[in-house]
Amino acid sequence: MIELYESQRAMRNMRRAAMQRGVIAILDVGSSKIACLVLRFDGTDPAEEGIGSLAGQSGFRVIGAATTRSRGVRFGEISSMGETERAIRTAVQAAQKMAGIRVDHVIACFAGAEPRSYGLAGSSEVYSTTVDEQDVARVLSACDVPDFGHGREVLHAQPVNFALDHRSGLIDPRGQIGNELSCDMHMLTVDAQAIQNLAYCVKRCDLELAGIASSSYASGASALVEDEQELGAACIDMGGGATGVSIFIKKHMIYADAVRMGGDHVTSDISMGLQVPMATAERIKTFYGGVHATGMDDREMIEIGGETGDWEHDRRTVSRAELIGIMRPRVEEILEEVHARLDAAGFEHLPSQQIVLTGGASQIPGLDGLASKILGHQVRLGRPLRVNGLPQAATGPGFASAVGLCLHAAHPQDEWWDFEIPVDRYPARSLKRAVQWFRDNW
Repeated sequence: MIELYESQRAMRNMRRAAMQRGVIAILDVGSSKIACLVLRFDGTDPAEEGIGSLAGQSGFRVIGAATTRSRGVRFGEISSMGETERAIRTAVQAAQKMAGIRVDHVIACFAGAEPRSYGLAGSSEVYSTTVDEQDVARVLSACDVPDFGHGREVLHAQPVNFALDHRSGLIDPRGQIGNELSCDMHMLTVDAQAIQNLAYCVKRCDLELAGIASSSYASGASALVEDEQELGAACIDMGGGATGVSIFIKKHMIYADAVRMGGDHVTSDISMGLQVPMATAERIKTFYGGVHATGMDDREMIEIGGETGDWEHDRRTVSRAELIGIMRPRVEEILEEVHARLDAAGFEHLPSQQIVLTGGASQIPGLDGLASKILGHQVRLGRPLRVNGLPQAATGPGFASAVGLCLHAAHPQDEWWDFEIPVDRYPARSLKRAVQWFRDNW
């Protein structure tokens, strides 16, 4: 636990140093693509950060961007070190070339690794008349941290709500007068091996890891508008190998999970159903895919094409209705899984229940309608916020987590390791599920 706390703190110090030098890279390691953005900070100091909003994106500009097809990543986790290393090098080098500058530090995000959310609570006395840094550190260390099991690491640990003498809903209590301070914290743990593999892979590319975040968190930060982040909304980030689920309220993420299925699974269903290579299946999905069949789709024929040399086999056609018949069951399965995760998190207890779909696989026509039917809430398609200098090609839903990571780099929320917690008080006690905490606190 102490080791983790120190490594997260070291990364945060490294990020501050890189930003003072003015340049840092963002790396989104996904199952279908690896995206790299190079950011230049223009000297406005983003370090004046509260515990509050992710919103606001002053202070940086994208000066380089590149993507490459991902290799060696499955379900959002690294499965082949050598191939992932080559793909990361390719993306970083291309982005550096466009930016005309060398980058040493990267902040990375990834999707899989079996995330689990916990809601923690703690309280402590305020020693002086007004709340200071030490008081916040003490209350954070008083939070009851569950025994989250061997082989897991804490990826995020953010204070999401403070109360001072029964005045709840405080975003930042520092400087206020009171006697007893209490705090709610959201903690996200992931499989430790996935983090270690990613860190090792980045190191092998001669880069320094200056931060690591969950893709679900990053996508929500960029695809949800400020009102949604404030009042309560879920972000469903449909990637290639995994679908991330995150819930935000009061501008903080309070729940995250992942479904080990995504757009690549739809492609592989098409590939198997139509007996075509994956590349052809991906093309057919992109150009003709959908989830709602109408009478016209029976008549619309799609040429499959192929290079097997067998004339009959290579001249096959399939109706669009047949293609939709292959795609829809898998899309429904992914959405049913997402529905189960939202139910487990107590999503229906939030004051507002907007759902935003983002990620590359969210672009299947008709998906929002189907999602709204299965999830039973209002669903809209989300695109990442506009950030300065982002090339047109990188403004689609597939770039939500990369853009969210830029916002996270420029305006990080306070995490547990930003405070000097007394060593004898490193939390390690009882278990409290996120769901129960939801119901009691909102």
